[in-house]
Amino acid sequence: MADILSNLRYAQGSRKKKKRIGRGQGSGHGGTSTRGHKGQGSRSGSGLKRNFEGGQMPLVRRLPKFGFTPVHRVEYAVVNVSLLEKLVETKKVTDGVITPDVLRAIGVVSDKKSPVKVLGDGDLKSKLSVTAHKFSKTAAEKIAAAGGTVTEIVSGPAPAKQS
Repeated sequence: MADILSNLRYAQGSRKKKKRIGRGQGSGHGGTSTRGHKGQGSRSGSGLKRNFEGGQMPLVRRLPKFGFTPVHRVEYAVVNVSLLEKLVETKKVTDGVITPDVLRAIGVVSDKKSPVKVLGDGDLKSKLSVTAHKFSKTAAEKIAAAGGTVTEIVSGPAPAKQS
């Protein structure tokens, strides 16, 4: 017999019938409907919370708490002086002007919202005009020593403290 699409069948035993629970005694799953007798799991609406540990003190409450998370912490995108020199050497910055927008356009700083801080790791030979939100003391000194200028962006007023 040729294999014709209309004659195709699933292999014997490859497809199982779905277990129909709670459909009477003749189904083989009547009575308690596979829930067992009494107890929490036998009742309707007996879904447990994700971290429920059977009335035992939950792990989250057993572990010690420590540390402090400051509410108004500012995460800076960090750029080193050595990286600024590398940008000049690779001709990614030609006019000697470096701003946070330029750094984002080049791809040095990926986060669009985070302020930029320049740190003093490495050496700088090029004369650059650098604008950023913050500068470390050594970074400002190295940029000035190379003949460049440092401009710090002043953001808005500090958020009011809440009591």
